Amino acid sequence: MTSEEFKRARMALGFTQGGLAAEWGMGQNGGRSIRRWECGQRPVSPIAAYAIQIMRASRTGQADDAIGF
Repeated sequence: MTSEEFKRARMALGFTQGGLAAEWGMGQNGGRSIRRWECGQRPVSPIAAYAIQIMRASRTGQADDAIGF
């Protein structure tokens, strides 16, 4: 997942960077990590990419497709 794809997914879910970090329990500097992913300073964590795909899929009722079932 690219940084832009991640940002679009987060925004589509209605989260701010800090809000998503709080939702995921990323701690005090979680928003900073998300900012770094989105600006391309760091690659998007594969776990975060997977998690946000699941969140988007569950919102649209396609969760089984996102996890390969």
